[in-house]
This record gives sequence, structure tokens and C-alpha cells, in this order.
Amino acid sequence: MKRIFVFSFIAALAVCAADLSEAQAPKDAKEANKLAREGAEASKNQEWDKAIDLLRKATALDHKYADELSAVYQQRGYAAATNQQFQDAINDYGEAIKLTPQDVRVYEQRAAVEMKLQDYDKALVDYSEVIKLKPNEVRYLNYRAYIYELKKDVKNSMADTDKVLKLDANNQEAKTRKTRLSAVAAANAPFTPIPAPSRKPSPTPHRKP
Repeated sequence: MKRIFVFSFIAALAVCAADLSEAQAPKDAKEANKLAREGAEASKNQEWDKAIDLLRKATALDHKYADELSAVYQQRGYAAATNQQFQDAINDYGEAIKLTPQDVRVYEQRAAVEMKLQDYDKALVDYSEVIKLKPNEVRYLNYRAYIYELKKDVKNSMADTDKVLKLDANNQEAKTRKTRLSAVAAANAPFTPIPAPSRKPSPTPHRKP
């Protein structure tokens, strides 16, 4: 009898908790919506810090606001880059990527800032992520080929350039780069001396006895 009572008590607690959770859900959704609206208003006024704080709270209550939070991080990142606060911009784009990792624009924006800092290795990583998401997008392949060329990596630059030309045989940027890269490759090719022709030994003249 005692066991039945304990089991019934636990079951009642579980039902109670479920009811409370269901009651809390609409309340959280309502609060999240209110915070998101306030965040959007702050964003319109370019009050980036306030907007991010409000949208962070909204996203914690309801993850559907992650896209809006990512967009505000991107806006603040762009403003920071415009003011040449490049590291702040990179940090904000990094936060945006955590929220929306499938958004190619964020990687592209961060790579643009990294290029300003001449951090070619990090820009390459970001463009490689973009190309994973959009493998047949010519402009991304072209840009990565350009970065490889800046790094004097002829082999990888040529590989991306050839991919572009397979997708778009008349792409002028790729055709021009291929000509340049081919000239560099030829100039750097090891010199192989042409062997001199072998001389046949002259016949020994016969002396008359």
C-alpha cells in the first residue's frame, strides 16, 4: 500500500511539473516577443549594444530569434569595420557565425575584414567554409584563387582557377589569372641544360708502309 502511495505521489508531481511547464511556455514566448520587438527598435536606432542585449535575452527564451540576433551582430560588425575597429568587427562576425553557421554572407564579411588586416590565412579559412556551403559559386572560387595568388601559392591558385573555368569557360578574371600563373610557373621551373651532342671520335689515319 505504501509503495502504491509513493508511486501515485511521484506521478502527481510529474503531471504538476508538466502543467507548470506548459503554462510557462506561453509566458516565455510572450516575453521573448516583447524583448525581440524592443531589440528591433533599438537596432533601427543603431543602438547596437542595447539591441544585442535585448535579442540575447529573447533568444535565450525562444531560439527562433537567433536569426535576428545574428543580423544585429552583423550590423554592429559592419559599423565597427567602417570605423576601422577591425578586431571588434571580427569578434561580432564570429558571434553571428555561431548563431547562423549556414549563412555564407557572414563568413564573406569576416573574410573581407581579415583581408584588410592582411591576415590571408584566416581569410582563406573563411572562404573555404563558404565554398563548402556553395561549392559551385564562381565568385567565391575566384576570390580564394586570388588569395592563394597573393600568398604565392601557384598550385592551389591554379586549381581554383581551373575549377572556375570548368564552370564558366569565358570567365575573364580566371582566364587572366591563368595566364599570369602559367608565366610564374614557367619562370620558376628548374632549368634543365640541353645536353651537348656527342662527338664521334675522328678516325685514326692509316700510314702507308
